[in-house]
Amino acid sequence: MRHLKRTAKLGRTGTHRNAMLANLVCSLIKHKRVTTTLAKAKAARSVAEKMVTLGKHGTVHDRRLASSRLHQEDAVKILFNEIAPSQKQRPGGYTRIVKLNQRQGDASQLAILEWVDVPASAEPAPETKPEKEAAAAKA
Repeated sequence: MRHLKRTAKLGRTGTHRNAMLANLVCSLIKHKRVTTTLAKAKAARSVAEKMVTLGKHGTVHDRRLASSRLHQEDAVKILFNEIAPSQKQRPGGYTRIVKLNQRQGDASQLAILEWVDVPASAEPAPETKPEKEAAAAKA
């Protein structure tokens, strides 16, 4: 019986699951939003919120704990320098999960995991061919 066993196994061993969740949280830190399955988003949410709590404290020990969990120094720098200061006044609930449609291949429920108060990085729209021709005609 699985009484009081709360960990979502996600069909992986413990080390594989920890590595996958660490990579997912690093992608969330770098890109401000990730699209994944609903089960993975729910599992990664707790890891991400614990990392923000470490970032809000901001001590050297907290930085080392976050680095040992995430294994990516650039993500730890972004977490401590950008994301944690923007969440300083918030008592918790730093992430949001938005449910999407089902995936075509296996019909698993997709979701977007994103930060609540951090604005998403706006990617420039790709230039279309008529705009390039119009710019060349003006030049």
